[in-house]
Amino acid sequence: MDQYKYNDKELAFIESSNLSFAIYQFINKRVVTIALTQGFCTQCGFKNLAEAYYVMDNNMYRDAHPDDIARIADAAIQFATNDTNYNVLYRSKIAGEYHIIHARGEHIYKENTRLALIWYFDEGKYNDQESISIDSPKKLYSNLVNEINLFHKTNYDYLTGLPSMMYFFELAEAGYSKMIKLGENPVMLFFDFICMKYFNNKYGFTEGNNLIKAFAQLLIKFFSLENCCRFGMDRFCAYTNDKDIEKRLWDLFSETENLNNGKSLPVRVGIYNGNMGGVGASFACDRAKIACDINRSAYASHFNYFDEDMLQYDQDRLYIINNIDRAIEEHWIKVYYQPIIRASNDMVCDEEALSRWIDPQKGFLTPDKFIPILEESNLIYKLDLYVTEQILEKMQKQANKGLYIVPISVNLSRSDFDTCDIVSEIQKRVDKFGISHDKLTIEITESIIGSDFNYMKSQIERFMALGFKIWMDDFGSGYSSMNVLQDIHFNLMKIDMKFMQQFYTNEKSKIILTELIRLAQGLEIETIVEGVETEEQVAFLKEIGCTKLQGFYYCRPIPPEQIFERYENGTQIGFENPAESEYYASLGRISLYDLSVISTNNSKEMFHNYFNTLPMTILELNETELKIIRSNKSYRVFLKKYFQPFHKEKKQRFHSRLSGNGETFLQAMEKAKETDRPIIINESLHNGTKFHVYIRKIAVNNITNVTAFVVVVLGISETSVIESELN
Repeated sequence: MDQYKYNDKELAFIESSNLSFAIYQFINKRVVTIALTQGFCTQCGFKNLAEAYYVMDNNMYRDAHPDDIARIADAAIQFATNDTNYNVLYRSKIAGEYHIIHARGEHIYKENTRLALIWYFDEGKYNDQESISIDSPKKLYSNLVNEINLFHKTNYDYLTGLPSMMYFFELAEAGYSKMIKLGENPVMLFFDFICMKYFNNKYGFTEGNNLIKAFAQLLIKFFSLENCCRFGMDRFCAYTNDKDIEKRLWDLFSETENLNNGKSLPVRVGIYNGNMGGVGASFACDRAKIACDINRSAYASHFNYFDEDMLQYDQDRLYIINNIDRAIEEHWIKVYYQPIIRASNDMVCDEEALSRWIDPQKGFLTPDKFIPILEESNLIYKLDLYVTEQILEKMQKQANKGLYIVPISVNLSRSDFDTCDIVSEIQKRVDKFGISHDKLTIEITESIIGSDFNYMKSQIERFMALGFKIWMDDFGSGYSSMNVLQDIHFNLMKIDMKFMQQFYTNEKSKIILTELIRLAQGLEIETIVEGVETEEQVAFLKEIGCTKLQGFYYCRPIPPEQIFERYENGTQIGFENPAESEYYASLGRISLYDLSVISTNNSKEMFHNYFNTLPMTILELNETELKIIRSNKSYRVFLKKYFQPFHKEKKQRFHSRLSGNGETFLQAMEKAKETDRPIIINESLHNGTKFHVYIRKIAVNNITNVTAFVVVVLGISETSVIESELN
């Protein structure tokens, strides 16, 4: 449609009028100004007609009260697209003060072109504090504005002026019914900006709010005010018919690129088409959101339709939500336990509790089928508190059977901290069972800490003050932040299993693992590596100082009945004696690659020789026996070459502590034990080979009276021999 133009004589006549009115035309879903009067210019406080035309063409609602903009914009569009009259009351700023403006309009036709003639009446200054005569028109208008805006504060979003979520659902239900009666097919749209967090970090929250407000106005333009809703943050919903829906969305994407003076973001959209089945507006919105979230990695505006696969997921989702209480009450949810092994003694030092949903209708459900749903619906706290109670019951049964009790970890979600006082709830349950707080470990993923750092830090500190240990789960699974480790002291860092998955294909994973564990050692944090599946992986992790190991190499998660059954038939791994835990923890914290002697300017050679180092071992000594606990590759090559029997047996018995083979070595160990100081000795073999050896006591097991030492071979007279073996 072309823009209507008055001839020069007619336009001059209209513009010269002292009455306040304007003539508009609705073209391509936009309100275009055709003519303004001098009276309009004067009433609105414009300096001249040129300024008035510029503002009306570029920012029509510049002077309107923010609370009124969305309402009058929608009224204008409704008037432009329907055969109705225009009758709107709003506030507009004139000379720095708000006035009550009453706008009334009707359609006129010029040469078969429909135009809108709007008259503007200034009813006086708006003042919600001023005492006005009850009979005055200004008081009546003021009351009306207050009533309208009270309604909007309750039913409309404060930032965008769009309907609130609950009000939108009411409007959508009515709108759906009207569309169906007209033979139209309704669709629900869910909008989400891509990378809004990055945008706010780059430009600031004020600019983020500006983008959100600009996008709201764009939605009003495409779908009208009361067909849209802001769901919170940077998410929106709208309903419309399916006519040219894809073209309209591509047009919307195009205009979104230029919003906010070009400071904008791409948008993803989920579409729920009514032809998939009649559901309520809230369910349609949920399904549109599921479609919206399908391809979260794409950084370009796009849309996805809700389909049959998503429908199945949604049905499963509803089943989980509707049956979580019954699943807990009737014990459909079973708690399985996976052992965590101490690297220095190969005993079970901890267990991790893991949920399995065994459903009478749907069968065995793995955690990925129900935990994300419970997290999204804020119901995960029910599961986590149930798991906590099951853990405590298992500990009681274990104690009654005369077995050692080791700490068991429970995984908490971010939602737990939002839906209840999870710290107090867990404390109450542990105290009810009379279990020591240090027997229940709290696992928290790194990602949920960053969602509200200060709040999460305070909750972690509450747990720690009560004696609970806190583990950081899945470290290295995403964009790990060193700030978290700097500001919060965790008892243990759980390193993500992806490093084990790349153990044989990417040499870098071994170096990264080594440095992560060295970092943890420096921060006095214990470590677990998940996903351990082979003997070679176990040996490597022990060498680099990983204190605890977890994976299928040792055991899959099993129910408590199987754990007790293994003890009965003698096939158990064995629980660690808690009284010896600190001793074995001391042995495990030492990396056998700390004394790297690589010195080369060739970076490629340095990379491939990263794990070449001095022979190093951890030894245990009692009255009659010397035993190897851990050793690195260099030490194993050293033993194979010079001490073949010790290499095979991993232990050596003797009759006298201070005589026989290795007399100097045993005397040095005795001295290191008594003085708590490192000892350096020269030891010789019968063939004249000499060793330069460093010995230091690291811990004493007061239960067994065994002393542990770290031993490093600093030098060998036949260096060419050992180097040949290593190469």
